[in-house]
Amino acid sequence: MLPDAHVDMTASNVVASMAGCAGQRCMAASVMVGVDAVQPIIDRMIEEARLMIPGESLGAVISREAKERIENYITEAEREGAKILLDGRNTTVPGKEEGYYVGPTILDYVTPEMKVAKEEIFGPVISIIRAKNIDEAIDIENASNYGNAAAVFTQSGGLAKQVIDRASAGMIGVNIGVPVPREPFSFGGWNESRFGVGDITGRSSIDFWTQSKKTTIKWNPEARTNWMS
Repeated sequence: MLPDAHVDMTASNVVASMAGCAGQRCMAASVMVGVDAVQPIIDRMIEEARLMIPGESLGAVISREAKERIENYITEAEREGAKILLDGRNTTVPGKEEGYYVGPTILDYVTPEMKVAKEEIFGPVISIIRAKNIDEAIDIENASNYGNAAAVFTQSGGLAKQVIDRASAGMIGVNIGVPVPREPFSFGGWNESRFGVGDITGRSSIDFWTQSKKTTIKWNPEARTNWMS
């Protein structure tokens, strides 16, 4: 996230990416790298996240074990020095007390070495890592073992192209928090996020499962002419 990003669009996209499906999807935003002066966007993210009401606009997580695991990530991050801007632990929903809910959670001042920054939480939690410039941000992104997707929020086409060219991820979004390509194009990641030898959808998967047949034909009766003529 770059400081020139559109505040409202960025905040709504990042929060929806983080908390959609209660964060229980492979494309959920888990870590956000904020470059330089992005505090106004973070403040707006908190406002957006507060609008997501558990039991109404935010669903439950799949099990008690999942809830405990997600909340343990938050607790450990806080113990390691992260600042909790919005805390979704110990969430209950009246009338649904047996449901396993975790509220939207925003962690700031996370460092790349923290467990919460290195592992997939699979819950409505986003960790913010601060970077001084775009080069440091890309280095942080590329240091991850994973590479399913990355997104950049900016109003600069030149800066967006830097991220597109340099980010080690299979799918890139520009001002789109969940950069799932349209149907004709392949869905798949890089690095440890790669699935098998090809992508799941798109032309590359069709090619992988296609048995090709090659036919070489010549009707020219001229003599002394090889098959390549």
